[in-house]
Amino acid sequence: MDLYDYYRNMENKKIILAYKGNVSGELFNGILELAENKLTKIESKSRLKKKVFNILVEVLQNIYHHLDEVKNMEDDFYEVLFILSRDNNSYKITTGNHLRNDKVSPLKTRLEYINSMDLNKIKEVYREKLNSGVISDKGGAGLGIIDIARKSGRPMDFNFSQINDDFSFFSLEVEVGL
Repeated sequence: MDLYDYYRNMENKKIILAYKGNVSGELFNGILELAENKLTKIESKSRLKKKVFNILVEVLQNIYHHLDEVKNMEDDFYEVLFILSRDNNSYKITTGNHLRNDKVSPLKTRLEYINSMDLNKIKEVYREKLNSGVISDKGGAGLGIIDIARKSGRPMDFNFSQINDDFSFFSLEVEVGL
């Protein structure tokens, strides 16, 4: 296969940054640094650049904080997929990671609930969660997905593909309008 075909495909789909593989905190820091540098070069609106970057940070933190659920499994289940792209109307942050099947239903319910709310309701729920002071077992207040929806202002696109009896592949796409 001609590598130039891949290059052209990435150019046509306006892919700014893409990664597939195993992860670590240091790697995510590197990805964030690359993304920030690329956004600085291509985005003149500082508010939009900040919004995209903040959502990117939140999405990657969510993946990283929940990876312990697949540790000690096959290496393939510890891999993630991340794509940052831009078209004429929006930036898109697309991620994919493995998830234990017992986590699928609660996450799907939560995402559907958040997607059903309008932006004012999302902001209200965000403030309530923030003021409750309740900290999850992952060390956060459970604000990640709500904050992503609040900052993007759009419904999140997501999918769960069952791989086997134990795992599914979770994909999430967040769109930020220009």
